Amino acid sequence: MIAKFLEFLKFEKRASVHTVKSYETDLDQFQKYLQFQYECTAPEKATSVMLRSWVVSLMEEGLNPSSVNRKIASLRAFYGFLRRKNLIEKDPTKILSALKTRKKLPAFVEEKSMELLFDGSLFTEDFQGIRDKVILEMLYGTGIRLAELIDLDISNVDLIGRTIRVFGKRAKERIVPISSSLVTLLRAYLEQRSPEEDTKSLIITDSGKAAYPVFVQRVVKKYLSAVTTLSQKSPHVLRHTYATHLLNRGADLNAIKELLGHANLAATQIYTHNSIEKLKKTHQQAHPKA
Repeated sequence: MIAKFLEFLKFEKRASVHTVKSYETDLDQFQKYLQFQYECTAPEKATSVMLRSWVVSLMEEGLNPSSVNRKIASLRAFYGFLRRKNLIEKDPTKILSALKTRKKLPAFVEEKSMELLFDGSLFTEDFQGIRDKVILEMLYGTGIRLAELIDLDISNVDLIGRTIRVFGKRAKERIVPISSSLVTLLRAYLEQRSPEEDTKSLIITDSGKAAYPVFVQRVVKKYLSAVTTLSQKSPHVLRHTYATHLLNRGADLNAIKELLGHANLAATQIYTHNSIEKLKKTHQQAHPKA
């Protein structure tokens, strides 16, 4: 049943590879727990008590609440699928409640640090250096997700129109503008790409193959480590940085929502908290009564 659910996510919901893998990992852990604890080999036969027992065991292991909530969400999606297919009579996840978590503000890199990153001294002038700069410029200059960058084909880039066509979650398409400086960089990058490359992917590895998540993550961490002391140095931090810098410079929140490909405004509003914190800091530093 788990295999059928994963196929449903992959082919009908058009979920990303990363999303499907996350569900697969969570449900595999749950299935192993059922077999070990209850000698139950069919997850569709699991009871509410068994589900709650697993959640309690995760908490006892010291797993942070946000991770536990993700696994609860995986269970809800799986049993919701079984219920819709009439493979079970009752949804055993109805009794599960999400754990309370602290809301973390999105980590982002300061503007001065991003200026330092792109001043030209960190990147070599060979193909690898230009490719690495394209990766950083694309993530920070467009706010696209890691999976969206990896899935981007050369045909999705319109250098004349200065836009890229991005396929986000559930294959939802959006058009994102790119700067003239990024257009110039992309032209230089594409000129240096070997015409013999057998992949249509925009970002490729040193060996000419399509880039994969860990490869991009390593590139991002390498360069961010040179300009920031943030503990998180990931592609998603650059997405947060893109949104925060837009908001700080007066961009409309609804426009940022569309650029990021968020389904609703609530997901975008978290960036306003960073702006409020910045205002508070300015007030404390400058106002005589602060």
